[in-house]
Amino acid sequence: MTKTELEKLAVEVRKGIITGTYSAKSGHPGGSLSAAELFTYLYFGEMHVDPANPEDENRDRFVLSKGHVAPGLYAALALKGFFPMEEMTNLRQIGSFLQGHPDMKHTPGVDMSSGSLGQGFSTAVGMALAAKMDGKDYRVYCLAGDGEIQEGQIWEAAMFAGHRKLDNLVLIIDNNGLQIDGDIAEVCSPYPIEEKLAAFHFHAITIDGNDFDEIAAAFRKARETKGQPTAIIAKTVKGKGVSYMENQAGWHGKAPNDEEYAVAMEELRKAGEALCQR
Repeated sequence: MTKTELEKLAVEVRKGIITGTYSAKSGHPGGSLSAAELFTYLYFGEMHVDPANPEDENRDRFVLSKGHVAPGLYAALALKGFFPMEEMTNLRQIGSFLQGHPDMKHTPGVDMSSGSLGQGFSTAVGMALAAKMDGKDYRVYCLAGDGEIQEGQIWEAAMFAGHRKLDNLVLIIDNNGLQIDGDIAEVCSPYPIEEKLAAFHFHAITIDGNDFDEIAAAFRKARETKGQPTAIIAKTVKGKGVSYMENQAGWHGKAPNDEEYAVAMEELRKAGEALCQR
């Protein structure tokens, strides 16, 4: 898939995020938008998953440790074919299988229920260890937030993964610099992230997480790395793609109103049209 094709898909992921949070009148658009390229590349450039066989024991696994950005995951799963994109209008509705946090029992394509920050990565580490113990070739990917890595459980899991040399494991950190209370460096700084993960025996890479060339190169390097897990620190823009949301901590957990929804969807429509003219 070409870079332009991936960029077009990322725009559609963003449209799904805005549609879902607007329809729900709640949710977390900021961090979902910042990770749109990461979700897109995982499902359309990296992971071996098949919507026709979602329980394949040899499929790659994905754990969304920062479960509140489920709208981004759901939009990517819909585009991949796990369910219709129209389901995004049912986000967070009673009876919908698209709840505010991922639910592995009811949502097609979701490998692990998550939402309690810090816990998802531990699950991903366990999945990677299971693959090694069972002699399986599948890989495990986990997306965590940069505010989330203030949780101690993240570092317990990292210590175990490094010690066990889980080279089938990739931790991706969405380093958009903002959490619900503001700048992560002011709330409780996790920096320097790359150096800390390297000290836990990870092959650590820092990239522009909104650039597909850098994302692709990082995942290629992760596949080539043997004897240690990989951490990709993806520097992103919170609210990316919607001008009034970009770099605004207030959009961590707030849905757009009617006027804001119209502006966001128009900006994304224009972004998609510009890509079609390339």
